[in-house]
Amino acid sequence: MKFTIGVEEEFFLVDPATRDLISQPAEAIFEACERNAGPHRIVHEFLNSQIETNTKVCTSIRELRDALHETRRIVLNAAHDHDAAVIAASMHPFAKWQQQSATPKQRYEEFEMRMQDAVRRLLVSGMHIHVSFGDEDQRIRVMSTLRNYMPLFCVLSASSPIVEGRQTGFRSFRLNYFSGIPRTGVPPDLNSWSEYVQVIEEMQSFGFINDGTELWWDIRPSAKYPTIELRICDTCPLVEDAVALAALYVCLIQHLQTLDERDALPRQQSQQLIQENRWQAQRYGILAFLADPTTNNRRLVSEIAEELLSSLEASAQICECEAELALIESILARGTSADRQFDTMKLAELDGASEQASLRNVVDLLIAETKVGIDV
Repeated sequence: MKFTIGVEEEFFLVDPATRDLISQPAEAIFEACERNAGPHRIVHEFLNSQIETNTKVCTSIRELRDALHETRRIVLNAAHDHDAAVIAASMHPFAKWQQQSATPKQRYEEFEMRMQDAVRRLLVSGMHIHVSFGDEDQRIRVMSTLRNYMPLFCVLSASSPIVEGRQTGFRSFRLNYFSGIPRTGVPPDLNSWSEYVQVIEEMQSFGFINDGTELWWDIRPSAKYPTIELRICDTCPLVEDAVALAALYVCLIQHLQTLDERDALPRQQSQQLIQENRWQAQRYGILAFLADPTTNNRRLVSEIAEELLSSLEASAQICECEAELALIESILARGTSADRQFDTMKLAELDGASEQASLRNVVDLLIAETKVGIDV
């Protein structure tokens, strides 16, 4: 399989003393990142307290792993040099969105003017995986089939269980925040590039969007690159989890691309069923029981994942990422960041810590995990 891959990761900048977000971080952090980025790209995000990394275009999962290590190291070093810490998670455990400020950029200012509090409260970060393969029509067909697997990616990446000091009861609460803005969630079932273009043109004709970058689906064709962009994932504190998810995505694409060339893509689940599975994944994470149309039963997500991994063994060999794909089993065995955050807070409370001290323990966990395996 010929493919290229790149990953965007969005991080939060944290005050090491208070563990709260830094609403106005030193601009020198961003300047240092830009200066040291090399073939990568590191930029401001919607909020001043965020920073986004974009890896270079890679031709293998092993090259991508090195790229993710490099971009994290650049951000961690720049933040450390200017009295800041970094967390790779999709929501901060106790920060308030009302205390944040938007990056002064025309695009962001237009979004805020149009969407008001629906976008102001988006104190969230995510991980986006771009993979280029095939031609335009094949990418659309494969993308539509990939919708079936969105709940699994939600489960495996979950890192947003605690919000504004509250245990939300969800493993990925981030996705709930997106429901307040338009053109999010599960994309429509599309069968060709021309159908996708029709969606864009219809929305443009009414003045709802300027271009495809304003379709914020869980998975979408990139408006800038010849890629299908996976957007449902939370940001993973452990970089190896990010590598594992990238390997899973590539292997799935290789598998589906092969089936597409045989005109044998599996039957797509209904929009309603995908949306229900997505909610179950957000709510329960690894303990979710998802609907499996092939058996007409609900099954534990780990069983579904293990069965899928078995079916992707040949794809992993073709894509030369057997070891990286096997890391998915580690996530299933030890749990996700959301599980560890929840456990950390509960254990601190059981030990008699105050609510605020317990929340700071969770931030400390995220700071530590963001550095694991990174040579800083």
